[in-house]
Amino acid sequence: MPAARPGKVSDCTAVYSMARPRAFADSNIPLYLLSEDARKAAAARSVLHAHCAISVQVLNEITNVMHRKYQYTWGQIEHFLKTLRAQCLVEPLTEETHDTARQFAERYQLQFYDALIAAAALHAGCDTLYSEDMHHGLLLEGRLRVVNPFA
Repeated sequence: MPAARPGKVSDCTAVYSMARPRAFADSNIPLYLLSEDARKAAAARSVLHAHCAISVQVLNEITNVMHRKYQYTWGQIEHFLKTLRAQCLVEPLTEETHDTARQFAERYQLQFYDALIAAAALHAGCDTLYSEDMHHGLLLEGRLRVVNPFA
């Protein structure tokens, strides 16, 4: 996880698009917007400004990290999440997503919560999953490629 700048919430600019996103961002991507690592923050901004999808799980993980680890206020967290939701399509978590995740965990030897992110990306119709937590280059179901934007 990135080192956060206490008290500073990202300047991620909201851009709305009607097109279905082709890329999906794992929770570590938006969290790098809060990083003191300028290179990773810029890479994260580039990914998110390209109109991508996230899932409710990503929102939950960001909320937890911002509050527990970085000690942001609830107001700061709300502002960050509102900006992120304005920028990204939010994919819901469903029973079907859960079932796909269990299959991915077994088939690709993924941790369950990583598999849940991948399943949500696939259900959102994405062909790229940006994450630094999974194997760079992994191809899931012949159509979803894991890409580490910091590699």
